[in-house]
Amino acid sequence: MEATHNTISVLMLPWLAHGHISPFLDLAKKLTTRNIHIYFCTTPINLGPIKQQLSEKDSLSIELVELHLPSLPELPPHYHTTNGLPPHLMPTLKKAMDMASPNITTILKQLKPDLVIYDFLQFLAPSLAQSQNIPAVNFVVMSATIASFYMHLANNPGVEYPSPEIYLQDHEVGKFANDTGDGDRILECFQQSSEIVLIKTFQEIEAKYIDYLSVLSKKKIVPVGPLVQDPVEEDEKKEIIEWLNDKEPSSAVFVSFGSEYFLSKEEMEEIAYGLELSMVPFIWVVRFPRGEKVNLQMALPKGFLDRVGDRGMVVEGWAPQKTILKHSSIGGFVSHCGWSSVMESMKFGVPIIAMPMHLDQPLNARLVEALGAGVEVKRDTNGKLEREEVAKVIRKVLVEKTTKRKAKELKENIEQKGDEEIDGVVQELLRLCSKLKE
Repeated sequence: MEATHNTISVLMLPWLAHGHISPFLDLAKKLTTRNIHIYFCTTPINLGPIKQQLSEKDSLSIELVELHLPSLPELPPHYHTTNGLPPHLMPTLKKAMDMASPNITTILKQLKPDLVIYDFLQFLAPSLAQSQNIPAVNFVVMSATIASFYMHLANNPGVEYPSPEIYLQDHEVGKFANDTGDGDRILECFQQSSEIVLIKTFQEIEAKYIDYLSVLSKKKIVPVGPLVQDPVEEDEKKEIIEWLNDKEPSSAVFVSFGSEYFLSKEEMEEIAYGLELSMVPFIWVVRFPRGEKVNLQMALPKGFLDRVGDRGMVVEGWAPQKTILKHSSIGGFVSHCGWSSVMESMKFGVPIIAMPMHLDQPLNARLVEALGAGVEVKRDTNGKLEREEVAKVIRKVLVEKTTKRKAKELKENIEQKGDEEIDGVVQELLRLCSKLKE
């Protein structure tokens, strides 16, 4: 495709997970409105769903590029994604990604992009790009809080993180160490980024963490904003909208724990009883691992669905999260605090009932609480959820005016700023490209 005059072309290389591909695609769409041509590169299994998310207009400026991973007997092509990937195969997927370096080099030589934007788990991308004299910029899809916290631990072992409101509970420490096993890669990806690092956040919520991350990494940290697209109408989930339409304003909660975390039976029971005790209307999205022979009746406490009746709606698999959060009857979001969910909650002005599970989520939950945009459900000393606490926090968030006010304030701030951050991003990317050409 011929690039129009003054366009730069960018090759995007996200990690192979929905939670990474989605913000990369959102950023791609924003950049194309500023005359930037995007080559969006991922595995064929991931490209299918992306095609469905591109309008005719998007397709003119976003070209999809297939990245083929080497054939490994235990990793057939339908496992070239984290969606539905058995957890024990995650190291194999990362290994296959590293082994795909020659394919990435071929793509770079064929497309000759002006710039590469890569994910922190695309470990070899920056060196491959820079070997061809192409600048490569790391795009971090997590919060500046978690990035600076992790970098602080690596650079200053044994020294307390300078913002005491951001901390790990005793029961979270071991799990956090296991979950961040790719630490060396994360640090190296930061170091290899050309002068700047892009990050999915905005100054109003993370200014001091952005500044500290810049000090630690010795890079200019450039926020790209929350990157939340407005929802598209979903015909197939009309029954959800009809259910919401029957509820009073800000009276119901939406309950979801992301696309890649599955609740244990014990967690599911405590949450179910907590929702029942709260007496609050709710929509709860429940997911089960692919291939597991389990259904709602088996997983939920006996008689739960009958007891809550029309007050609750339990949806198996998927629900249109942004459409639900935007609805006027939703007054709280019971969330795992994955970063994209936090951004969506803020965009639509919905207070968060924080229930972090793993990875970066505990620190995101502490940030949400420190901002006053939500309240965390406290666990017992062993890290177990308790139904009474679940119910108590749900009721508290629905009636507490200060949390509602803060959520509304953040929503208004996002609306007023529009795409202000994207203008700054484009300026930095153009500067990098022109600097190389000088």
